[in-house]
Amino acid sequence: MDILFFITIILLASILQTGTGFGFSIVATPFLLLLFDARDAIQINLLLSLVISLAMYHKVRTDIDRGVMKRFIMGSFIGLPLGIIVFLLVDIPKLKLGIGIIILLLTALLLLRLRMKQSPNRDVAIGGLSGALTTSIGMPGPPLLLYFSGADTAKETLRGTTLVYYLFIYSISLLIQIVFAGTSVTVWKSSVLALPIVWLGLYAGQYLFLKVNQTGFRIFMYIILLFTGIYLLLSN
Repeated sequence: MDILFFITIILLASILQTGTGFGFSIVATPFLLLLFDARDAIQINLLLSLVISLAMYHKVRTDIDRGVMKRFIMGSFIGLPLGIIVFLLVDIPKLKLGIGIIILLLTALLLLRLRMKQSPNRDVAIGGLSGALTTSIGMPGPPLLLYFSGADTAKETLRGTTLVYYLFIYSISLLIQIVFAGTSVTVWKSSVLALPIVWLGLYAGQYLFLKVNQTGFRIFMYIILLFTGIYLLLSN
């Protein structure tokens, strides 16, 4: 494993996750897959994302939209088992290709100022999609990001709600992954190695959050979505 490359990935992803409430799995997973096999990359991502969410809970707890978060969790109970079935049975490159195309199309619509209203049923549906993507490819963020972007959600609410939702989704997804796909010493050793880098990213990410306004925050979201869609297309 290229240690310097690994440290750089974890630092940048941690800064982004702390500063925006999303982005660790979107940024880290593509590059972790260059260093580890799919199972190990996904589980390292889940572990470190869980650490960040735990560390940030006290700071974001007053910004949470608890109603939306509860409905996300309700939906994820349907999506989580579907995602692990996909991971175990479906051709993952084809899945990533389809998801990449959808993300790029939806991002293009957002750039063209497509907007949507939040509703309880949509919250549940987005939670289901997020859960399925977490256990299948380790990326719960794209559905949430697209949904919140389309609804023009305030950056504080977006960060707080997603970070605390991740506490649930990453914990359950990691358990499901370990039970059905197993784990390895590499996952745990690499995660422990990354912890000091994650803590550094926590401080830098909080500074980023305080400095970026709502417009800049939205630009960040579009860049991350475009990066995700292009990566999923080109990684096949």
